[in-house]
Amino acid sequence: MDLMHMWTQMGMVAKAIGVILIIMSMISFGVAIERIYTFSQARKQSKLYAPQVAKHLKEGRLKDAIAVSSSKNYRYSHLAKVVLAGLQEYQFQQEAGGGLSREDLVDSVRRSIQRATALTQSDLKKGVNSLATIGTTAPFVGLLGTVVGVINAFVGIAATGSGGIGAVSAGIAEALVETALGLVVAIPAVWFYNYLTGRLDYFNVEMDNSSSELVDYFIKKTA
Repeated sequence: MDLMHMWTQMGMVAKAIGVILIIMSMISFGVAIERIYTFSQARKQSKLYAPQVAKHLKEGRLKDAIAVSSSKNYRYSHLAKVVLAGLQEYQFQQEAGGGLSREDLVDSVRRSIQRATALTQSDLKKGVNSLATIGTTAPFVGLLGTVVGVINAFVGIAATGSGGIGAVSAGIAEALVETALGLVVAIPAVWFYNYLTGRLDYFNVEMDNSSSELVDYFIKKTA
């Protein structure tokens, strides 16, 4: 039996499980492609952004650094989002003239950077957890289809009163197809999840380093 013939012979429950697995696979690949593109742009734009903002800060041009950080050319850059929050907070405190002490000013900037880092991390992780969910649940969904196929095999035995291969072959084939489909969905999802998680860890390290360097810059600037 080919796959199309096998599909026509499946029961409604088995077909529903197969459709669910196909939808899970589509979601998995959709999230993976979108995140890979986003991460690629984030890395590319951050490499271009870092030397430009560093140059402006070394020369004391705060407004130019803010302009670069808020540019649409770096809208995917995780570093630009974090640095921009610190620069804007520092500029706000300077223009407000609130009379904050040096320690309070630096602490205010640090808190602003921490909030921006948390939001950026959350934005970068968008959809990644769904890959973990699909990777862990798809085999069980396939297993459910396997159980349904085995049940159908025993129903075939009961209907024919015989345990011959003809009575059980359709149900067993249905069970194996559902098992294979569950694994086909789960394996790429786990691969994508592990790959994207590694990229996220790398981005988190970059943001932490940039945050620390920016705080050190303001400490020296306010000394």
